This record gives sequence, structure tokens and C-alpha cells, in this order.
Amino acid sequence: MQWKVSSGGLGGTCNCAHIDVYILSDLTFCNWDIDSLSNKLVVKSLPVLPEVKLIETPRHDDARGFFSETYSLRAFSEAGIAAVFVQDNHSLSVARGTLRGLHFQTHPFAQDKLVRVTRGRILDVVVDIRHGSPTFGKHASTVLSAENNLQILVPIGFAHGLVTLEDDTEVVYKVSNFYSAEHDGGLLWNDPALGIDWRLDGITPVLSEKDRIHPLLADLPQYFKYGDVEKSGS
Repeated sequence: MQWKVSSGGLGGTCNCAHIDVYILSDLTFCNWDIDSLSNKLVVKSLPVLPEVKLIETPRHDDARGFFSETYSLRAFSEAGIAAVFVQDNHSLSVARGTLRGLHFQTHPFAQDKLVRVTRGRILDVVVDIRHGSPTFGKHASTVLSAENNLQILVPIGFAHGLVTLEDDTEVVYKVSNFYSAEHDGGLLWNDPALGIDWRLDGITPVLSEKDRIHPLLADLPQYFKYGDVEKSGS
């Protein structure tokens, strides 16, 4: 099912001068034609974690290459994404199988994240760590690449991680709050309770020492509670 939206909510007409905004309710079952939507911002909810959004921004290709407006406050706002970003981060992972995560920051430095790949390919993983949530401890994963032009919006209350599927992969992400070492948190990437398939295919992951010793989900303090009123991107 497809709705045309405005800043006032579902069912209206987008007033943005240069881009139409569409919300697609289901990642798995929606039928949509990339060519017909090439001039539109497409936002989809992940079926397992509906607060997490998969976003495709317009991309215009010609003989020179391409041009893509990867972020517009106006277009994102009209799509119902309220996050305002204050910092951009850029990482290079040299080896395939480099695993970063699972990361989050606690209040008052909790962060929404908007993640995209500028070179290579990753498996991006998000885990719900909001106590009391009907999806607490569940995860969703999706492949992001420089070719598929997708971004993922990770709201406050979710842990985020990734593993590179190619050598020399670069990831750029926006965050809605500044880094704070005192509020930096993590969840153990291979916690059996999470059941995440990292698609390592026998490769030993390249990890930081810090990411090797994060706590299990069962030992994680209640940093976030489902239903709390908080700034969030979704």
C-alpha cells in the first residue's frame, strides 16, 4: 500500500517544490518500480522493527556519472523523520569481515543515526534494546552498498552494528547528538540470545578490543524504556 504525504501527515499532498515524498508501509511485500519513483524520496519500515526506516533518496544518472541529494531536512521532515543531525562520521574498513558494533549512546547523549555506504558493501544490523518493547531483543539486518543507494535510519533506543562484505568499504553516517565517551554503550555482537547471522562465511571477524567485551543483552542495564517520550527519528 502506498500513501502520498505532507508535513501534516498521511493522506495529504506534499508541498515540497522539487521532490515528492512517499511512505511505503512494508519492506517485504510492497510492489514498487524504481524507475517510476526515481524522483522521489522512498521511506520503508523494516517489517521486524517498524521504527527503523530504510530510505532511498533520488539519484540522477547521466554520461558524467550521477548526482544524488543524500539528505534534505525539508524532504525528511515531510516524510515524518524528525531527527536533526549535528555531526557526520566517516569510517574506512580495510578488510572484508570488519565488524563494528553493537553500539549506542545513552541519555542525555542518545543518538539517532542515518547510515549509508559510499564505497563497498555492508550488512547493517539493528537491535531493539528498549525494555518493555514488543520487539525487545529482536534484530533486523539489511545490505547497504554504494550501488543500491539505500540508507538506514536507526532511532534512539536501538543498538547498531555492521560487518563489511567487501574490502576497503567506507561508511558515512549522521548522528543527532555529539559523541560522549561517558555515555558510549555497547552490546556483544555474538550474544547467542540475539541470534544474529553476520554472514561471515567462515571468516574470523576483525574487531576492536572494546567490541569484544560488550555485555550480553541479559546483563544490559535498562537504558531505554519502551514508550518513553524522547527525541527520535521515526
